[in-house]
Amino acid sequence: MKIININVMRGPNYWSNYRKQLIVMKLDLEECEELPTNKIEGFSERIESLIPSLYEHRCSEKRPGGFFERVKRGTWLGHVIEHVALEIQSLAGMPCGFGRTRSASEKGVYNVVFTYQVENAGIYAAKAAVSIVEALKNNTPYDIKKDLDTLTEINKNEGVGPSTQSILNAAKKRGIPYRRLDNNSLIMFGQGVNQKIIDATLAGTTSSIGVELAADKEETRRILKEGFIPVPEGRSVSNKIELLEVVSSLGFPLVVKPVNGNHGRGITTNIHTDAEVVKAFEKAQTISEEVIVERFIKGFDFRFLVINYKLEAVSRRTAAMVIGDGTLSIQQLIDKTNSDPERGEGHEKVLTRIIVDSQTESILKKHNYTLDTVLPFGEILFLKDTANLSTGGTARDATDIVHPQNAFLAERIARLMNLDICGIDLIAEDITQPITEKTGAVLEVNAGPGFRMHLSPAKGTARNVGEPVIKMLYPEGAPSRIPLIAVTGTNGKTTTTRLIAHFAKMAGHNTGYTTTDGIYINDQLIKAGDCSGPASAEAVLRDPLVDFAVLECARGGILRSGLGFDKSNISIITNITADHLGLNDIDTLEELAKVKSVVPRSTFDDGFAILNADDDTVYSIKDDLDCNIALFSTSDKNQRVISHCDAGGWAAIIEKGYFTICKGEWRIRVAKVNEVPLTFEGRATCMIKNILPSILAASISDFDIKIIRKALQSFVPGPELTPGRMNIFDVRNFKVMIDYAHNADGFNELHQFLKNQKVTEKVGIIASPGDRRDSDITDIGACAGKMFDKIIIRHDKDGRGRTEEQMTKLLTDGIFKVNPGAKIQVISDELEALAFAMEHAGKGTFIVVSTDNIKGSTDFVMQQINKDQEVNQF
Repeated sequence: MKIININVMRGPNYWSNYRKQLIVMKLDLEECEELPTNKIEGFSERIESLIPSLYEHRCSEKRPGGFFERVKRGTWLGHVIEHVALEIQSLAGMPCGFGRTRSASEKGVYNVVFTYQVENAGIYAAKAAVSIVEALKNNTPYDIKKDLDTLTEINKNEGVGPSTQSILNAAKKRGIPYRRLDNNSLIMFGQGVNQKIIDATLAGTTSSIGVELAADKEETRRILKEGFIPVPEGRSVSNKIELLEVVSSLGFPLVVKPVNGNHGRGITTNIHTDAEVVKAFEKAQTISEEVIVERFIKGFDFRFLVINYKLEAVSRRTAAMVIGDGTLSIQQLIDKTNSDPERGEGHEKVLTRIIVDSQTESILKKHNYTLDTVLPFGEILFLKDTANLSTGGTARDATDIVHPQNAFLAERIARLMNLDICGIDLIAEDITQPITEKTGAVLEVNAGPGFRMHLSPAKGTARNVGEPVIKMLYPEGAPSRIPLIAVTGTNGKTTTTRLIAHFAKMAGHNTGYTTTDGIYINDQLIKAGDCSGPASAEAVLRDPLVDFAVLECARGGILRSGLGFDKSNISIITNITADHLGLNDIDTLEELAKVKSVVPRSTFDDGFAILNADDDTVYSIKDDLDCNIALFSTSDKNQRVISHCDAGGWAAIIEKGYFTICKGEWRIRVAKVNEVPLTFEGRATCMIKNILPSILAASISDFDIKIIRKALQSFVPGPELTPGRMNIFDVRNFKVMIDYAHNADGFNELHQFLKNQKVTEKVGIIASPGDRRDSDITDIGACAGKMFDKIIIRHDKDGRGRTEEQMTKLLTDGIFKVNPGAKIQVISDELEALAFAMEHAGKGTFIVVSTDNIKGSTDFVMQQINKDQEVNQF
């Protein structure tokens, strides 16, 4: 078996609009295509033995054991690999349940599709699953534990922790979009101008000064003391002389801790001797040079969690401990405790494994114990000085018993520290009574506190503390999204996108848009190139200036990674024609339509999908959509549009020479077709088709009709607003058009336009992308043969798998098929071909350049125009 490629879906995609995180592995079974599982001796027994938990996979039988039944009856190894990839992720702590295996175009090749939680874990699982099934097929030993350990490590390093996950869950419940900005816990919620950022439980709204103050325990103690908050008596020291002076002043018992520290690192509590205090001082200085020495307060350890200056949860924490049973040693008791599946490394799970460190060894030494000591039955041994969950401690919920005065105290502390999210650690005998200097004390305040103890307490009620974080960032009614219009189709996407963005800008929006030319923010190019994929969409939605997005969505990006957003307010399909067929296992117009339909299927239920009512393939998509439908047509006699409007629907049509918006019986004329610059006096039917969905989207977006009219008049075609889309230049006594036409449908639209041009000779500089089918390339040649009097064949710099000779032959075959006497030249370089055509152009010649280098060809023509003007001046 051979992996051909692995693609990672990060948004709505060809396989699922709902399941956005998918691995799509293209797999060649090679000789295994002839070996279903029932023909591989012992395969069923071996897979049940190696991964018995696969019994829970129901598969098509829809009951436990269903997958194993399929294996016994016989199924293809690609299907088995799908299930193995899902299960090994689940066994590594990343439950995954959705999978599909579908045959590709070539015999024996399959697309194996399955969910992932952590991207790199999904990729690893795909490769590992192939290796595992290969070993099972060949009856060779396989160490699956190594794979599970690797996946667990990836999850630990790259998965989000419980605290962050609780906030993500709350956002998902509210329908607030989010995306990770790194492999840790940096998360962006919302879009554009409405975005908010968190890093774990530290919010972008949190004061950086408050965070710095909380990191300085001495400064925290000073602020609280000046605010008449009960704190332990003590002060900071930086050397042993100062240390002993403070010890003499305070007396025992004491606590020693670093000024800057977290997770209980460097802290020693309940110190009773000079030797212990010196050792504790040295330990604290490994964390920070300055050390705090303070009086030890007896009582229970509590964590108060304040979010948006309101107390949300309280936990009583207990340090890591074991309880003797009279049989097991201390080490065995620790191992038994750590075997709890709820315990993991660091913050990956709700509890942390207990690690034997110098602090634990010091405690054992105090009791004259070793790790081999067998604790008497019922004896409790605390293994750490602090009750932090990060060192193996546990917690029980105490929220409901907090005295109102103590809740007020915690909220006041948060305001004094200027922290909208904070964890307050205090010691008290009884929090059901008001805390005073005699009954308790605040030990420290933590910025970015962990939520684990509140989300999954060992005892008591779990608190959904992620929800108030989202409520703080987005109060009820506050927007998290920006208006988003997504445009797809075969031709016309870029012009449609640009025109809608122009409307939005004229309506006062800060507009971001993506096209095959680049990414733009308020018409400023921030990235040149083909930017019609998901990464470009994400860049626009990430920009904090943008309050309106228009995103071109091309077939390639959808198949490669899915969409760069989850939902749109308005979606548009301009048209669907037979371009790109034969690529990425998309071989029919129906399959291509399914790719394009990913965009409208991701439209909000109360949003609108704008569909071309003149295109049968596009119109048929409406039956699979849950959102509102709007239609456009070049004819006011289109029966589909008439029926739609009779039912009260939206539409855009050409009526009596006017662009007209319809809603039910309501009609409004927007502008006269032949007076809109983009229509080239009504001769460019392709541009008319682009304008119709654009004005419909603008009207649905509630843009004022006067703004739409004004924007149509100011949207003048040319290199600035429509680069490479019917850009016509007057050069001396002939014309040059630079256009991005790259398929037969695009050439046919140009043909219709050229029919209305009064010219003496039509010259075409043509090419085709090399990854198209032979028939598609010859069709372009045939279109050119009908259109032009002279033809120059050029070649794209990237042949996409074909040689220049192959491209020339296919185009020539198409030309001669319709025009056996055609005049053909071959000049491979686009600029050289353009220079030759311009040099030999006579009066009234019209040159059309099918461009692969929009800027290069545009600059070349402008240079020639400028040179001519300079010559004429003299």
